[in-house]
Amino acid sequence: MITLDIKDTKTGGGERLDSYIKAHENVLSQVVSGEEKYKDFLGWFHTSQWAGEDTLDRIQALADQIRADGDAFVLIGVGGSNNAARSVIEALKTEDSPQIIYGGNTLSPAALGQMMDKVQGKRIYIDCIAKNFETLEPGSSFRILRKYMYDTYGSQEAARRIIATGTRGSLLEQICREHGYTFLDFPEDVGGRFSALTNVGLLPMAVAGIDIRRLVKGAADMERELLQAPAIKNTAFRYACLRNMYLEQGYTLEMLASFEPAFRWFYKWWVQLFAETEGKDGKGLFPVTGEYSEELHAVGQFVQDGTPLMFETFLNVREATGSLIVENDGIKDAFDYLDGMDFQNINRTAFEATVKAHCQKLPCLILTIDTLDEYHFGQMFYFFLFACYLSAKMLGVNPFDQPGVEAYKNWMFEGLGKC
Repeated sequence: MITLDIKDTKTGGGERLDSYIKAHENVLSQVVSGEEKYKDFLGWFHTSQWAGEDTLDRIQALADQIRADGDAFVLIGVGGSNNAARSVIEALKTEDSPQIIYGGNTLSPAALGQMMDKVQGKRIYIDCIAKNFETLEPGSSFRILRKYMYDTYGSQEAARRIIATGTRGSLLEQICREHGYTFLDFPEDVGGRFSALTNVGLLPMAVAGIDIRRLVKGAADMERELLQAPAIKNTAFRYACLRNMYLEQGYTLEMLASFEPAFRWFYKWWVQLFAETEGKDGKGLFPVTGEYSEELHAVGQFVQDGTPLMFETFLNVREATGSLIVENDGIKDAFDYLDGMDFQNINRTAFEATVKAHCQKLPCLILTIDTLDEYHFGQMFYFFLFACYLSAKMLGVNPFDQPGVEAYKNWMFEGLGKC
C-alpha cells in the first residue's frame, strides 16, 4: 500500500498534523458515509460500480478484437478523457501492442497533420471519448478521422472500426446508433477527471496490453483500505490535511516530483485532477510538477533558493525499475568514483540528497509505492481521487464542478459562429 512520510524541518508540520486531523475528522466521516448532495457525481467512489467483472470481460473482448485486427488505435479525447489512460499506457505499454495515437487534444493544424500522418497505411480503430459532445477538440478530431475512415474503408468497414464513449441519450450515442458504431457508456455519475476506472480509461489501456484486472484490483484494495482506516491512520486523509494545513500557512503551490520518468504523463492527470477540482472561488493550491533529475538543473534553483511559496510531494518507487552498471572504459574523465555502481543506486542517492536539501527550505512529503506496475497505478488513481475529494471539502469548494472551464468556451464558440 501507499505510505506517507513527512520531511519538514522548516515548519514542523508533522508535529501539528494530529491536532489538525482531529479538528477535521468529520470530513472523512461525511465522505465515507456517502453524501446525498453529491450522489450524482460519485460513480467512481466504489470501483466495482463501473469496473465490475462483467464490464471488464466486455472491455477485454473488444480490446482483444482490436489488438488482433489493428496496427493502431486512436484515442480521441481531451483532459480527463485522455490523461488517465495515457499515463498508464506510456509507462507500461507492451512491445506487441498496436500503436496508440492520441487525438482530440489539440486544435493545432501542425499537430493534427502529424496525427493524420501516423494513421496512414495502418489498420486503425478509433475511439471518440466525449462526455459532453460539444467539446471542440475531440469533436473536430472525430470529424476528420471519421472522414478518413470512410474514405479508406468504405461505410460498412469504417463503422466496424469506429467506437465512441459517451453518455446515454447524447448526440454521440444517436450518431452511433444511426451509423452502426460501437457505443460504450461514459458514466453520467462520473466526471471526466474521475473516469480512470471506467470504459473511458480501461479500454485504451487494455488495447495497449495493460492488465486492467490488476489495475482495478489495486484500486479496489486501496478503496477498501481508505474506507476502513480511522482518520489518524488514513494515508489519503493525512495527505489531504497536510495540503490544507500548508495552504493555511501561506504555501500556495504543491509540486509533485519524482526521479522516475515513467510518471511523466501521470503528472498531467494529477495536475488536472487537483487544478480543476480545487481551483475555484479564489481558492486552492496551484499544482505544478518537477521531472527529476533533469529539472533539478532548471527549476531546482528556484525550489532551493526562490520565493518560499511551495511544498513538495515526491512520488517514490521502492523497488528498482531497472539495472545498469557503470563500467570503466579506460578514459580518464573524472567519473571514476562511479565505477561498478548501478544507476539504480545513483538515482536513489540523488533522490535522497534532493529531499535532504529541499526539506531544509520547504516542507517535503514522500508517497511511496512498492513497484511500478498496473496494480500500483490502480492504487495511485484511487488514492489521489479520494484525497482530492477530501481536500476540496476541507477547502470549502464543490469537488465536482468546473465553472471556470466554461468561460473561455462561450467566447470561443461566439468567435467560431456557433449558434
